[in-house]
Amino acid sequence: MKSTFENFTLIDHPLIKRDVTILRDEKTTPELFRGAVHRISNILAVEIGRSFKISETTVETPLERTAGYQLVQEVVLVPVLRAGLGMVSGFLEIIPDAKAGHILLQRDEVTLKPVGYYYKTPRNIDNSTVILLDPMLATGGSGSEAIKYLKDHGAKNLVFACLVAAPEGITKLMNDHPDIKIYGAALDRELNNKGYILPGLGDAGDRTFGTL
Repeated sequence: MKSTFENFTLIDHPLIKRDVTILRDEKTTPELFRGAVHRISNILAVEIGRSFKISETTVETPLERTAGYQLVQEVVLVPVLRAGLGMVSGFLEIIPDAKAGHILLQRDEVTLKPVGYYYKTPRNIDNSTVILLDPMLATGGSGSEAIKYLKDHGAKNLVFACLVAAPEGITKLMNDHPDIKIYGAALDRELNNKGYILPGLGDAGDRTFGTL
């Protein structure tokens, strides 16, 4: 599907399409699944990084001094536990000086609403670019709640990064947090009556950590 949502950027890249296919395949082992998540996260980090601000600096090459650049703002990665952990290493590989926090949310399987258990981020996130990592943007309930947590703790510049998104989840975030930009590797068709993305890739946490 092509994105018609103003706040959603679909990363259209041949390597991402290949790796999303690996994620969807029910025969993919946890090891191969983690590798695909890592590679997709690399590309998401590069695309999100296009909006980062930089300042000029100087650097000494082996031959002479020359102009260079450095990031102006700190970057804080906040994975939604536990599935979001699989995306952290891919982002850190591209943004090695980023800091990391954690949010633990779990969806109530009856109400489909998120329940929060744990929150921890670096201090002074109000001056940082905060990237929320959650592989699946399904109903949008967990993502919206996590964004609210971060805003309540001072975050002002927030980005949401996911592997697969459903239209319902994007709409939820757009309504609740119209200032948030969302980046994803795939935009799927819809949710089923249990709130799972179709065609989707199953439970990202279980498939990442082999807890099926």
